[in-house]
Amino acid sequence: VQLQASGGGLVQAGGSLRLSCVGSGRTRSRYAVGWFRQARGKEREFVAVISWSGGTTYYGESVKGRFTISRDNAKNTVYLEMNSLKPEDTAVYYCAAVHYYSNYAAASEYDYWGQGTLVTVSS
Repeated sequence: VQLQASGGGLVQAGGSLRLSCVGSGRTRSRYAVGWFRQARGKEREFVAVISWSGGTTYYGESVKGRFTISRDNAKNTVYLEMNSLKPEDTAVYYCAAVHYYSNYAAASEYDYWGQGTLVTVSS
């Protein structure tokens, strides 16, 4: 499975962005897809995850109420809608896919990773 993340850019605080993660390859398999982010000098942080059906979602505490994850399996695409952005949301955002997880927030559990897209939020 190959993942391609896009949609990053420069936005002012309070603004919005929508990231996309397009999958290709063995997309008939049922994968949960998560978003992680990594700010400069910091560890990779869990942002959100969505089950294959889209019926289950989880969010990191720092983004709850501001970010929404969704997916369109017909388009092999997962989205991350980011609202009320803050300077501390500045990071490279990665999407990742996993068949099964025991800890959805653990980056080590994910099997496939996209290349990342940079989000910069100015104050």
